[in-house]
Formats: sequence, structure tokens, C-alpha cells
Amino acid sequence: MPHEPIELLAAGLFAAAVLHTFAAKLFERLAHHHPRHAGLLHLLGEVEVVFGFWAIVLVLCMALLAGGDSALHYVESRNYTEPLFVFVVMVIAGSKPVIHAVQTVVSATARLLPLPLNLATAWLGLSAVPLMGSLVTEPAAMTIAALMLAPVVFRPELPEPPKYLALGVLFVNVSIGGTLTSYAAPPVLMVASAWQWDSAFMFAHFGWKAALAVVLNATVAALALRKPLAALPPAAASATVGRSVPVGVVAVHLVLLAGVVTLAHHPVAFLGLFLLFLGYAQAYERHQEPLLVKEALLVAFFLAGLVVLGGLQRWWLQPLVSGLEPLALFFGALSLTAVTDNAALTYLGSQIQGITSEAKYLLVAGAVAGGGLTVIANAPNPAGLALLRRGFADESVGAGGLLLGALGPTAVAAAAFLLL
Repeated sequence: MPHEPIELLAAGLFAAAVLHTFAAKLFERLAHHHPRHAGLLHLLGEVEVVFGFWAIVLVLCMALLAGGDSALHYVESRNYTEPLFVFVVMVIAGSKPVIHAVQTVVSATARLLPLPLNLATAWLGLSAVPLMGSLVTEPAAMTIAALMLAPVVFRPELPEPPKYLALGVLFVNVSIGGTLTSYAAPPVLMVASAWQWDSAFMFAHFGWKAALAVVLNATVAALALRKPLAALPPAAASATVGRSVPVGVVAVHLVLLAGVVTLAHHPVAFLGLFLLFLGYAQAYERHQEPLLVKEALLVAFFLAGLVVLGGLQRWWLQPLVSGLEPLALFFGALSLTAVTDNAALTYLGSQIQGITSEAKYLLVAGAVAGGGLTVIANAPNPAGLALLRRGFADESVGAGGLLLGALGPTAVAAAAFLLL
């Protein structure tokens, strides 16, 4: 296969996909002005569709340039474990029994705080739940937090600026909140085995710093939301999933979720548990609400497209990463993660021979600190976007608004990792 033309083509299509994510809101607006083509424009305005769409374009171009067999061989050589895992964990974590259990705990805790109930719920959703991602993985934490915060913070009647700040805080906090352990955050997973980083190492070098940044970011967002949330009726701000769910049903869901998390690197095993979950959910349908299959499939399609497109970006990413000094590497990783998945950056870093301990730390710190700047910066972000975008104007999240909302929380996270 003529690698150089293919790699140049892949880089061009990757750039087109990145630009497309920033233009997604424009497609949604065009759909309202051109109803004849609204279906296609709405499809192109779905951020979750972008990378899958351009990945298909890449595969078609590869088939024309190098033959169908070569294109299929490349697609089949990619590792789709992460998209499959995110799909499965998002469906299970977003099920009614799991959300009911988390909301019960959060609601009880919120009533103990010396704050209005809706504000306390928002603060816990932006702080405690992202930190919980270190136990249940970041995709699960993002799903739970988004479903909890949607009826409280991300409502159409609330002003857009505080909602974008809250979204930026949520994305940044989930990205850094998974660093208390060595298995929960995708960018950490990519290097933990190669660099022998266990959970004790992660907590000592990253976790406590991340926890402080998460709490500070959530507190700032709560202050910004204080007045808008005060205008909401308490019942609307503390919406629950519905009638109670039997403890036994909740326990089975939590056990299956724990099993999927434990077997995150073994798709055959966790897909088997997922099929068991689907059967159990069908058997006890009266205790369920519609599963988030559509949203999870869109997110998995997004991530699979990123895997296909990202697999041909090493030729320019690796020299860029390996040629930077440690401090420059931190800011380079923080910036680059805005235009490519942070797990891809850390994976490339793990392939660099002779990288110093300082450089390892700064590479991962920069990658996770920048994980909230864009939708593509961190794997769980599309999941949050899919669940929260209905609360924004035109039911679409602007890339510029997200970037502005995430700048402050990103600076807090960066300062925590650099100065503490």
C-alpha cells in the first residue's frame, strides 16, 4: 500500500472531521432554514456522527487507491474494544435501577448540605459523580452525571453562559476525576501497563491533585448557577427517576456493571455480560425505562470512527510529541488533546523509547487536563453531549461555547498538576 499518500489523505480527512465538529451547530441551523433537506442536515449536525462519517469516507478512498482488500485489512486491524466498552457501560450505567441508586444517595447527601436542594444536587453532580469515575470508569460516571444534571442544570429556560460553564466543568472534571485509579481513564489505561503505573501510584501522583481541582471547579460552577437555579421550583430541580426500584434489581444491575468494568479489556467477556443484562432487563421490564441504546450507539460510532481515522495519524503526532521538552510536552499535550483523543496521545507517548519519568508524568497530566476542551478530547465527552444537548439552543452544543466554558476549569486542572 502506498503509505505516504494514504497517510496524507487520512490527515486531511482528520482535519476535515475536526472542522466539521466545530461546524455542527451550523448544520442544525441550516436544517431549520432548509426543511427539504432537514434530515440530511440534522444527520451532519450530529457531533457523534462526524468521525464515523469521515472514517467511512477514508475507507472508501483507501479502497479506490489501494484496493478493497487493503481497506478491509486496515479496518479489521483496528482495536474496537474501547468503543464497545463505552457502548455497553453507557447502556448499563444509564439504566433506571443504577440511576435510581445513585440519585438516592446523592439526594440524601444533598439534603444534608447547607445549600438549596437544587444547588446541592448540581454541586454533587459536578464533583462527587466525576470522582466516582475512578471506581466505575469515566464513561459510566459521565452517563450518570449527565442524566442527573439534565433536569437540574441543562434546561432550555436557563441562560446559555452558565450552562456552557457547567458543561466545561463536567467534561474537565470527568477527565481528571478518573485518575485516582489506574484503570478508569482511557489515557491512563494506555500507559499503565507499559509504565507499571498501579492505582497507588496514580493516587499519589495524580489523584489527590485531581480531587482538589474537581472540588474547586464544581464550587465555581455552583456559584455561577446559584441565581439561575434559585428561580427553578424545587420539584423540577430535584427530579427523580420515578417510583422506587426493588433492592434486588438494583443489586443485579450494579453487579453486572461491576463485572463489565472489571472485564473492560476483554470484549468477548463483557459483551456476554451485556447480553445477560439485556435478558434480565427484559425479564423485569416493569422496573426499567427505555435503555439508552440509540445514544450509546451514536457514541460508539463516534469513537470507532476516531479509532479508524486516528490510526493513520502517528506519522505526524509521534515526532511532534517526542520532540518536545518535558514542560513543553505538558502544554503541547494539553493543546493537542483538543484536536485528537487524549488516549491517542498517551498511547503514542508509551511507544517512545527512553522517555523520562518527568516527561511521562507531564504528558499524561497535560492529556487529562485538556480532556474537556472539545467533544473529541476525551472518550466519554460524546456520551455527555448526547444526553445534554437538548438543554441548549437548537438542541446543539457549539464547539466555541464549550471551549470557552472549559478554559477556566482546564487552567485549574493544569495548575493543580503543575504546581502541587
